[in-house]
Amino acid sequence: MPASTIAPTAPGTSVVQPGWLRATHWLNALSVVLMIASGWRIYDAAPLFGLHFPKALTLGGWLGGALQWHFAAMWLLVANGILYLTLNLATGRFARRFFPLRAAAIRHDLAAALRGRLSHADLSHYNALQRAAYLCAIADLGLLVVSGLVLWKSVQFPLLREAMGGYDGARLVHFFTMAVLVCFSAIHIVMVALVPQTLRTMISTRLGGRR
Repeated sequence: MPASTIAPTAPGTSVVQPGWLRATHWLNALSVVLMIASGWRIYDAAPLFGLHFPKALTLGGWLGGALQWHFAAMWLLVANGILYLTLNLATGRFARRFFPLRAAAIRHDLAAALRGRLSHADLSHYNALQRAAYLCAIADLGLLVVSGLVLWKSVQFPLLREAMGGYDGARLVHFFTMAVLVCFSAIHIVMVALVPQTLRTMISTRLGGRR
């Protein structure tokens, strides 16, 4: 992920990512992997469609084990997500990094990306595509958690259940929000492979000639 701030500290050295951002990023990555893998095992126990996920890609071994992993990862995801959003709002990073976001800017950056001309030279700046993608991912994770609550405690959340078209509707919402998250994660990994210096900003506190 690109940097939130770049504050020069010495020639050839720049502070890139605050520690809390790197920590929440990797905790989120861990919780997402655990939730997806265990969720696929839960799905295979009662599939919605005519497809099954290979057992080697799932977590839990059996339905009960998968549910335990899924609930554990859910609490990590929710707690870490609340911390991430709170710190982003408290530091002003959310408004600074994700807004303004304009449709014209998204179209411009999308066209540049399709031509292979979208620059990533300035890691202190999110382009419009990144802003849109990250905001969609945040919204998708929120809907994923809400639909999961309906599946877990359907009786306790009747309004949410009805808003999603009942229990079966909530299952569909949960499945498709999971699919969106998998697609986002795959694209994110590809972009990191194409622009490897972004990974360094999430591992090291400094970027530049000296560490």
